[in-house]
This record gives sequence, structure tokens and C-alpha cells, in this order.
Amino acid sequence: MDMSPEASSLSQGLRLVRLVTDREKQGRQLLGVSQLAAELDMEQSRVSRLAQELCDLGLLERVDRGPFRTGPRFFALAASLNAGWVRQSRAELEELVSAFGLRARLSVLDGVRVLLVRSSTNNSVLGGFAKPGMVTPVWCTGSGRALLWDSSAADIESLLADVNFIGVGGPAAAHSAAEVAEFMERDRRQGFVLAAEEFEHGVWELAVPVREAGGGIVAALSVLGSRSSLEESAPEIAAVLHATSLRLGSPAHLGLQPLSP
Repeated sequence: MDMSPEASSLSQGLRLVRLVTDREKQGRQLLGVSQLAAELDMEQSRVSRLAQELCDLGLLERVDRGPFRTGPRFFALAASLNAGWVRQSRAELEELVSAFGLRARLSVLDGVRVLLVRSSTNNSVLGGFAKPGMVTPVWCTGSGRALLWDSSAADIESLLADVNFIGVGGPAAAHSAAEVAEFMERDRRQGFVLAAEEFEHGVWELAVPVREAGGGIVAALSVLGSRSSLEESAPEIAAVLHATSLRLGSPAHLGLQPLSP
């Protein structure tokens, strides 16, 4: 049975979104209209119309007529459909704001990127602009390296094999997979990640992993501020972050049934 025009458009639109998101997740080169049309075996004019409609919806985005990438609405929708513990994390983030006056974030891993799924309400301070759906590099952010906490040097080398480090990040950003691995070794010795100006000039980020009941890392919890607000107080703040991460990773927060004694 033939599909209706509406069903056909939906199917083609979903194929287009999937192709863009898959390439971005894998760290592969992003594509323009003609390249997308060739990959999908569709007419270029059809791809152009669908891509524009998806950009209008915020599911895709395009800067200065460049290649297409995943849009903020896609990630916001994904976050809203995520497990209940993501929604319940709002109160925990605001507790961190009350305790330290710092911006707080909850992020997850998406290939070579970090996806922000929840942020505190004080994003107007210190140039804060974060909102759910924002993506940043995994190798030069505190949250990103917290998500790599269990990764070996070989794992990091494999993950970042196709990454172009040039021109990305702040003044203290890593410039190779080997340097990222060195940063991770230093962080493990102190028990938390402290990324000093690795992504933005003047911004420090302290982060810890959030683990599920089985021990796997499901997210990163972080706070951001200036050097004066984080450098000397880092161990104290990290201890509070670890306690918060344990609550977030508990069966109650994750929506799991506790094991019977």
C-alpha cells in the first residue's frame, strides 16, 4: 500500500534527521544539501525543503549556509523524554546553587560531545547561556572528562582518533588524545575533574561522574565558576558533588526497583 504524502514526508524527514545526528555523533564530517541528497538517494530540491522545515522546527540547524547539524529542539525533546531522574535532578542542582552560588549542570555523553540535559536557574551569571540541548567537546570540558572517568588511555585514543583539536576550546585545552589521558590520570589522583579554562577563558569547571546502581557512568555533574570561587575550595565542593551524584544515581532517582534484602 502506498504511503500518504504526509507519511512519506515524515519518513523522509526522520531519515534526514537520523543521518545528520548519526554523523555528528560519530564525529564525521557534516554534510550540505547536495551531499545529504546523495547519501539518502533523494532529489536535492526535496532534501532542501525538508531540511529547511526541520531547521524551522529546531530539529536541525545550519550556520551561514554551511553543513547541517543537530538542532537544540532535538536535544531538548530527547531530554524531556529521558528518565525521571533527569527531571528530578532540578532540585539537586538548585541545592548546589544555594550552597556555593555556582552554575550547576547535568550532562550526558553523545559520541565525542557532551550533551547538556539540565542546568541550574542562575545561568545569567558569569556569561552563562547554557540550556538543554547545548553540546560541547568531550575532551576540553570538566563534564566531558568526568564522563571519560573509566576510560583507559587506549579508549580515549580510539574515541578521539578523528577529532581535530586545533582551534577548539580555551587556553588550557588539550591538543591531543594523549594529553587528555594525562589530564585524566591527574584528575583520578585527586578524585575529581577540575578543568581550568579548558573550554572558556576565565571559566573553571569542577565535575564528577554520576553512576547507576551497577556502577556504570550515566551522567556528569558539574559546577562552573571563576578561579577564585573554585581553586581553593575544590576538595570541599567535590565532596558535596560526590554526595549529590550518589543520590542521583540511587535506584529511587533512576526509577529502578530496589533489590530485596
